[in-house]
Amino acid sequence: MESWAPLFDVQRQQAYFRELRARVLADRAGDKPVYPAKEDVFRAFQLTPANRVKVVILGQDPYHQPGQAHGLAFSVPRGVTPPPSLKNIYKAIQHDDPNFQIPTHGDLSHWAEQGVLLLNTALTVREGEPASHARWGWQTFTQATVEHLNQMHPMVFMLWGKHAQTVAAPVDRERHYVLESVHPSPLSAHRGFLTCGHFRLANEWLVRQGHQPIRW
Repeated sequence: MESWAPLFDVQRQQAYFRELRARVLADRAGDKPVYPAKEDVFRAFQLTPANRVKVVILGQDPYHQPGQAHGLAFSVPRGVTPPPSLKNIYKAIQHDDPNFQIPTHGDLSHWAEQGVLLLNTALTVREGEPASHARWGWQTFTQATVEHLNQMHPMVFMLWGKHAQTVAAPVDRERHYVLESVHPSPLSAHRGFLTCGHFRLANEWLVRQGHQPIRW
């Protein structure tokens, strides 16, 4: 987390962040569980140091059913059935690389360890209540994170759906490589996500920049 200190040091001093932390802690003491576990809320930052970010993938809300959320957008722990959006992500990778074997698990930690920042725009949620914490201040934090990334070394932004595209609107497209598509949800994936080519395009760009490609 030290590499993210410039971001976190500033945000922790802000009133919104202190209020957000207090509200989440209070909700954890309530009747319903809050996901992910306290130690996993900032797991995306823990697994992907700032100086090693190659690709940013923006999700929305953590999964709100038991056992699913573990601090990485679109990812679930091993032993948990991959959700529909993640299954479509795997199909899109297979479209780009016919040799890709779709995993039986949904744990994307190995992406994060290679430099893929799997960031949701809200980092906590109450069980069974989608977006229950989304308006508590998380989007202010996420916006600050995107602005922080925008000032860093060139990287790939994968923006799936209008929500991600709106949050990342300030990204400098001359400095960074921005890829946009519809969301991988079953409601929209058939409208171009499955054949968007983002995983191939991201790796081709990384290689041109002198980086190792991501092993999806």
